[in-house]
Amino acid sequence: MAHPENSPVRNSEFAVALLVAGTFFMENLDATVITPAIPKIAHSFGVQPVDLHSGVSAYLLTLGIFIPISGWVAERFGARKVFATAIFIFTLASALCGFAHTSTQFLQTRIFQGIGGAMMVPVGRLSVLRVTPKERLIKAIAALTWPGLVAPVLGPPLGGFISDNADWRWIFYINIPLGLLAFATALRLIPSDNQSEQRPFDWLGFLFVGGGLFSLLFAAETLTQAQTPVLELVISALVGVILLVLGTIHLKRTPNPMISLDVVRIPTFSVAVRGGSIFRMGVSAVPFLLPLMFQLGFGYTSFHAGMMLMAVFAGNLSMKPLTTMIMRRFGFRRVLLANGILNAIFIAAIATFTATTSPIIMCVILFIGGMNRSLQFTTFNSIAFADVPQNRISAANTLFSSAFQLAMGGGVAAAAIAWRIGQSLQPNFSPDPVIPFRIAFILLATLALTSLLDTLRLNPAAASHVIGRGK
Repeated sequence: MAHPENSPVRNSEFAVALLVAGTFFMENLDATVITPAIPKIAHSFGVQPVDLHSGVSAYLLTLGIFIPISGWVAERFGARKVFATAIFIFTLASALCGFAHTSTQFLQTRIFQGIGGAMMVPVGRLSVLRVTPKERLIKAIAALTWPGLVAPVLGPPLGGFISDNADWRWIFYINIPLGLLAFATALRLIPSDNQSEQRPFDWLGFLFVGGGLFSLLFAAETLTQAQTPVLELVISALVGVILLVLGTIHLKRTPNPMISLDVVRIPTFSVAVRGGSIFRMGVSAVPFLLPLMFQLGFGYTSFHAGMMLMAVFAGNLSMKPLTTMIMRRFGFRRVLLANGILNAIFIAAIATFTATTSPIIMCVILFIGGMNRSLQFTTFNSIAFADVPQNRISAANTLFSSAFQLAMGGGVAAAAIAWRIGQSLQPNFSPDPVIPFRIAFILLATLALTSLLDTLRLNPAAASHVIGRGK
């Protein structure tokens, strides 16, 4: 049954999407906001900054372990109950992070916070997908996309601003009123689902997939260290690959898999997971490398470097009102291909920056790149669930969330690898610190282009029913 544009049903659907987007923003922000505050946090604990690296990585690694079981937990206990509980855990853990007085307490509370985030993000998206009809999917997905774009860009400058002008603990305290508001709103807006599925828990699948994601994300984290422990990196990466291969074999054979892989046979979902993951790796590397190039290559302060990222943020927001219109006008396949090429061009354009390049020119390039990034992100996310039947939404969402988390962690690894390749290719006669960054951005642009190979196989009319029926 069709509902008017401003009907209570549609307003309720969009309100749920905005609520979930807000929780996504909190979860994504807390992955990056503490990075510039690490020296002051370490000083307050009486330890060296390097000793707090585990406090940063523990959050991301916990997400990797527990996201794969989110679908089973939501089916077993109900999405509304799990989502609200996850918000409460995340909020409580944020308060405990602020109350921590030792590095050990901080590590423990960050793990606790990661457990809440691991349930909050995928179960929240599942709630949106369940209440949103296909013809209004684009609008809902557009609302869910902005946190993944904005939070990694806003996180470092916001964390630096808070730690420079207030106690670092306020980085976590600001989550408390937001979390309590989200908790109360979730209980009011998320529909109750009394149907629970008594499916046995797949312990072996959890061991393989959770362990594999943990190992690969751990390998990605080691690449961010100044002195990468090579043996540790190789072993963790190898273990991760082996566990995921064994997990894939197990999930295909067991009658009650933790994650059903049947949804991979859906072409649009497959493109969003495979090509979309490669794209996310490429674009998530940019906010990591760009401030480093501005600081190490051009001599910018950390605050100045962070503020330059605001051009990317502005581009992201400017594209938002246009994404639905563009997708409906040109279709998913053409948008992914054309915009994907533009996205790669503007990543490569960053390699032309020099210390004498006009800040206005750099901001224009970053602004347009932010627009491309926003459109591609939204298009991949919209097409992911366009053809997934309602009874497979939970399985698709769990697999999508796991791939998403691995890709975002892989982006940091891609950035570090690209930069180190740039270092190895730098001529001995040229000590210019910018050269490795230039090579890195060209490599990342190439990586972004490879994400389009899957898209080439898409039917030109793929998911047209989602575009054509919405208003």
